[in-house]
Order: sequence, then C-alpha cells, then structure tokens
Amino acid sequence: MKPPGPKPHFLVGNLPEFGKDILGFFTTCATYGDVVSLRMAGWPAIFINHPDHFDHVLLENSKNFRKHRFFWRHVTEIFGQGLVTNEGAPWLRQRRLMQPAFHRERIAGYGATMSDYAERMLDRWDAEDIRQRDVHEDLMHLTMEIATKTLFGADLTDETAEEIGVVFNAVIVEIANRFRRPFRIPRWLPLPGNRRYANAVARLDRLIFDTIAKKRGAEGDDLLSMLLEARDEDGSAMDAKQIRDEAVTIFLAGHETTAIATFWTFHLLARHPSIEEQLVHELQSAGDPLRVPLLLNVINESLRLYPPAYAFGREAIGDFEIGGYRIAKGTTVFLSPWVSHRDPRWFDDPLEFRPDRWNNDLAKRLPRFAYFPFGGGPRVCIGNSFALMEAALIVASVLRRYRLSLIPDAKTTIFPSITLRPEGGRMGVERRD
Repeated sequence: MKPPGPKPHFLVGNLPEFGKDILGFFTTCATYGDVVSLRMAGWPAIFINHPDHFDHVLLENSKNFRKHRFFWRHVTEIFGQGLVTNEGAPWLRQRRLMQPAFHRERIAGYGATMSDYAERMLDRWDAEDIRQRDVHEDLMHLTMEIATKTLFGADLTDETAEEIGVVFNAVIVEIANRFRRPFRIPRWLPLPGNRRYANAVARLDRLIFDTIAKKRGAEGDDLLSMLLEARDEDGSAMDAKQIRDEAVTIFLAGHETTAIATFWTFHLLARHPSIEEQLVHELQSAGDPLRVPLLLNVINESLRLYPPAYAFGREAIGDFEIGGYRIAKGTTVFLSPWVSHRDPRWFDDPLEFRPDRWNNDLAKRLPRFAYFPFGGGPRVCIGNSFALMEAALIVASVLRRYRLSLIPDAKTTIFPSITLRPEGGRMGVERRD
C-alpha cells in the first residue's frame, strides 16, 4: 500500500509546489500523516514527520541512507567532497581526522575571539551612529571575520570580506534558482546563471587555495593548521583538494548558519520586548553569559522556530519499511525540522516564542529527534557546539550595548535556499544608557 500524499502533476510531480513555497509545501505534507508519498519529477520520494521515523533514518538504520542526489547535485562545485557531501568510508575518514578540531576544550578557547570580534562590530556601530542597520548583513560580516580567524588564523580585510560576500551571495541565489527547476539544466550550457555560478566558484577557489598555500609550513592553532597537520592511521594526510573542500564547507556553512540563527534571535526578541528586557537584566548581572539559562533558552527557542537547516533529505540505498509502509530503494526521504519543531504533539503553543518552555530540562523530556536543528545520528553537525557558543556570545554582546527593534512598515521575509535566510534584514538600533 502506498502512503497518502498530495496529487502529483504530470511529468513534474510535486516539484511546482516544492519550488514555489518549500516551507508551506512541507507543512501541508504533514497534514497527510507521518509518512507522505511524493514525486519529484522522475524521483520517487516520501516526507516523514515523526521522531521515531527520523530515528530510523538518521540513527538506527543510517547506513541504509545517503545524501540524496536531488539536492546535493546542485552544490558539488562549491562544497566538493567535504563533510557535508561526502559518503561512506571517505566521509568517515574525514570525520575522524577533523573531530579533534571540534573538541569541547578547543572550542572553548575560541570564545574570547568571538566576543572580541563582536565588540569590534559594536564599536563600528558606535562610530557610525546610525539608527537603522542591515543587521543580517552586519552579522554575516561578523561571523565571516570569526570564521576567518578561527579557521585560517588571519584577520579578514574589508576588500576580501566584500569579495567573499559577493561570491557567496551569487552562489546562494543560483542554487535557490536550481532547486525550483523541474529539470536539471546541464552546467556546460553557456547560460547567464551557469556563468555566474562558475565564476563565483572559481573566485572562491582562488581565495581558498591561496590561503592554503600561504599556510603550509607555518605554525598555528587554527582549524586550517590542524587540517594540514592531520594524519590518518596509515600516516596519510589530506591533499590540497580535500583540504579546500573541508575549509569551504566549514567556512561557508558555519558562518552563514550562525549569522542566520543570530538574526532570527534578534528578530524574535524585538517582537517580544518583555523577554528581551528580562534577558538584558540577567546578562548585565552575570559575568559569563554562557551561564545565563535564559540566554541558552532563547537560543534554543529561536532555533526551534527558525532552524537554519530547515529541511534535508536522504536517499535509500536499499528497500526499507517505515510507518507500516514498504518503501523501495532509490526513494528520497525528506525530513523537516521546520515542520517538526512546530508540531503541537511535541510543543505546546508551537508557533509562540516561549523561551521558558526549555526550563526543567525540556530537551531531555522530548522524544529523540523532536528537536534536531543540527541534524542527528552519525552525521550530526560537527560544528554544533561551536555555533551555539558563537550565537550566544554574539547575542550577549549586542544586547548589553544595543536595543534592536523592528522598523514600522519594513518587511522581513524568509528566503529558503540552502539555509533559512532572511530577506529584508534592516532593524532599528539604539544605544543603551
């Protein structure tokens, strides 16, 4: 028996709805049940929406699933064979080589760098004395600076930051366009979008390879130095291409997701000023912001409502059974933290911003995978602790010095590409007394 689901169109299946409004589409899919039948042009697919099913795919039977071609075929030029896209034994080798760079003690050592760069950004705000700012753009620049320092051991120049920003935006826009197409357009066709994408990747490659070349033989405690020095059990090291892929993956994925998570946190706090004032009071009374429970609750609640990785998928290597349905190999399985995090079965008043819901160890009381902003199982995000600490320290630094507010008649919308980007990131900024 086939799972229920929305009626597909001839040839293109459910791609039109998927491409037009992916968040709305997956939300609608959930109304059909916890296992939903889909078709993406020529690809059979299902949407699952229960923690037990997530557990089956991401953890218990993770070896039967791989990153699916429908999604990752669009980003191979940019991410190569980094941790996000790699599979099987090569992925496991890379994960083991990189794990020491993300040990708790090492990440804790980056805290001072994160806070220092956040204060530098606020000093610029003070000097420019502007009442409205594109806060998302400022946060992207800030997390890019932090990533450059912690990954490459270098300070980012304004010219390089601008170039990386232009390159990354071009890549994100082109990837979003490709997601919405019902059929794949060959990369070799001399179309404007293909040329923009290829040029952007080439510029990024030049920046990264130049940095790697300068770093070889130099001492440092940054992540790139660790990648250059890492050795497998047989003594082999990563080649330049593999280091490039890992560096791009960590740099681009890491800095954007944190900037997005932090922006949505400020946006939510601006809509709930009483919670913001309570948080500011507790931050001003505390020494270490990472020991303020309300701050961590606010970050968790922001990630619940606006998970940067709002949806992802796996491709079944073999046949499997889930929710009483027999599913054939080759089927794409979609999962959506955006939908699950707003499910009333797991969260009371799921659309409300309520940081206090995380009191009394809610995370431990929830079903496993009811809340999974960083994925789960063997492929859980390797930088999740880094991202959580960075977001918390940035939020604390900004709120201690500035009050952020929504601008009347200004509209902030969601642009779901690889991540849950905001469109319209301007906010009011006011210096606190």
